[in-house]
Amino acid sequence: MSWILEYSPIFFDFDGLLVNTEHLHFQAYQKMLKNLGVSFPWSFTEFAAVAHKSSEGLRKMITAHAPTLVEKQSWETLYDQKKSEYGKLLEAGSLDLMPGAQTILETVQMAKIPHAVVTNSTRKQTEMIREKIPALNNIPYWITREDYDNPKPSPDAYIKAIEVLGKSDKMLGFEDALRGINALKGAAITPVLICSPDHPQMTELSKDSMRYYPSLTSLYQ
Repeated sequence: MSWILEYSPIFFDFDGLLVNTEHLHFQAYQKMLKNLGVSFPWSFTEFAAVAHKSSEGLRKMITAHAPTLVEKQSWETLYDQKKSEYGKLLEAGSLDLMPGAQTILETVQMAKIPHAVVTNSTRKQTEMIREKIPALNNIPYWITREDYDNPKPSPDAYIKAIEVLGKSDKMLGFEDALRGINALKGAAITPVLICSPDHPQMTELSKDSMRYYPSLTSLYQ
């Protein structure tokens, strides 16, 4: 893992990369639709395959499944309800760092490399998670959804992060999703994909254009 220390600054995605929250997002969509009397017919694998590609993917999927509901409620209203359900799940459940996350964060921090979380999640959501996992408070910079215009795969979040931490020719970013990788590339940051080899999105990714590891723990092997 010594090669990582050659880079600065270093950027980390959050959900699914540092913290194990993907299943909570899945449950929040399920609960949101169930509350409105609509089925959620997708498995977690099917959900993740869409969610990891594009921020618009889930909207399109749910709109195609329940067009009358989306027309009546509006997607913005539905998404607000999903966020509310996600917040309830964060409050009620226990949360864990992803395997290997603490080690890489401690390594970067001991080397005093500038680093930040860059996420599509809101500030409130990240703060709730940080309360449950205090080690995350050692990360000095947080770029959340309120800080930029367009979500990943747009590079806006990473462009904002570069404004905050500074630009170099050795910037590095870690993501677990295709849309995050595209955002890193759009901001001219060297991308590292952390993703299980059997994830559906892997069929659409070219690993030749990035570093690839199946998990954070495999960085040390």
